[in-house]
Amino acid sequence: MSGLEGKVLVAQGGGPTAVINQSVVGAVIESKKYPEVTHVYGALHGVSGIVNEQLVDLTEATEQNLEAVAATPSSGLLSTRDKPDEAYCRKIFEVCRSHNIRFFFYCGGNDSADTCRIVNQEASAAGYDMRVIHVPKTIDNDLRVTDHCPGYGSAAKFVAQAFAGVNLDNRAIPGVYIGVVMGRHAGFLTAAAALGRTYPDDGPHLIYLPERPFVTEQFVEDVQGVYAKYGRCVVAVSEGIVDPNGRPIAEQFTGGEKDAHGNVQLSGTGALGDLLSKVVKDSAKIKRVRADTLGYLQRSFLGCVSAVDQREAREVGIKAAHYAIHHNVDGSVAMKRVGDYAIEYFLTPLETVARHSTSMPDDFINSTHNGVTDAFVKYARPLLGRMPTLERFSAPAVDKIYNK
Repeated sequence: MSGLEGKVLVAQGGGPTAVINQSVVGAVIESKKYPEVTHVYGALHGVSGIVNEQLVDLTEATEQNLEAVAATPSSGLLSTRDKPDEAYCRKIFEVCRSHNIRFFFYCGGNDSADTCRIVNQEASAAGYDMRVIHVPKTIDNDLRVTDHCPGYGSAAKFVAQAFAGVNLDNRAIPGVYIGVVMGRHAGFLTAAAALGRTYPDDGPHLIYLPERPFVTEQFVEDVQGVYAKYGRCVVAVSEGIVDPNGRPIAEQFTGGEKDAHGNVQLSGTGALGDLLSKVVKDSAKIKRVRADTLGYLQRSFLGCVSAVDQREAREVGIKAAHYAIHHNVDGSVAMKRVGDYAIEYFLTPLETVARHSTSMPDDFINSTHNGVTDAFVKYARPLLGRMPTLERFSAPAVDKIYNK
């Protein structure tokens, strides 16, 4: 046991996911089991809610209420895009100290891990005993150390099923379809479009990821080749694709507009899909070309949440409480894959996850830079859980009489 006695504080940061509430509820329920925990607080709007003392007492929430929230997508405690610096983190620590917070669990990505790292340093410098645990989440699946990230499996399932449905539509009324998927630097989510394929001619036939340069002329040639073979073409493309100079393709029509973190605005307007559609129409001379931007739909979509993702998201929350309260340690919860598919949980130092991200391994991307490999499919498929079964008519052709 830790020997510490006081309150737990839980918060959520960054983009919502379909299972992030599972992590919070796992941490809350597990924390309430320890006699040294006097209260379990939740911060509304993440770190912003901490510095503004917008706290709720989750000790008073019933188990029925907690479980209902756990099964609900998006961030039940609400979220924030604030990216704390050291001065901001000092305020977080001072609020924690004033409320006798001894255990701080923050669910988020690499920026959230960095916040945990700095807050942990502030507590240590002040000689204040407080355990800080980063609870992983991100649909981008780009955190270091861990095998994968809670939130990714459900978002990937949505993308896979969305493209499977689009493929059915495109097969019925052929043309070129382009779907723009979230992913600034990592292509994991866009690559998941491949996981909905059933038959050899199923789309997406082409997949473009931010890890490889996007060459417009090659893109047109790729589309023409698929269209010549199948009479149609389904394309999945990441919002973060870059030209050979590393410049985001989207930047040329967003005017360089940037978000609060200084990142170039990418797919918010749908302009990337429009641009690629125009390129195909003008250069490939194909008339029926359509594009969609999946946008926020990928993050918290109801009705296709992965049961595997739910289970693992709950477990990382439980483990956070267990490591902090029972073992008296700080860090980031991570997952290790064992066997064909099983997961072991472990704690990694905060600095190994903070700030920096990862991207798709080379062996997950095909040699022509327009698709994924079997290695990626083997890696990602277990994370989606059960998928729908798709079938085609199996019937012989009738001999022609009139037009023979």
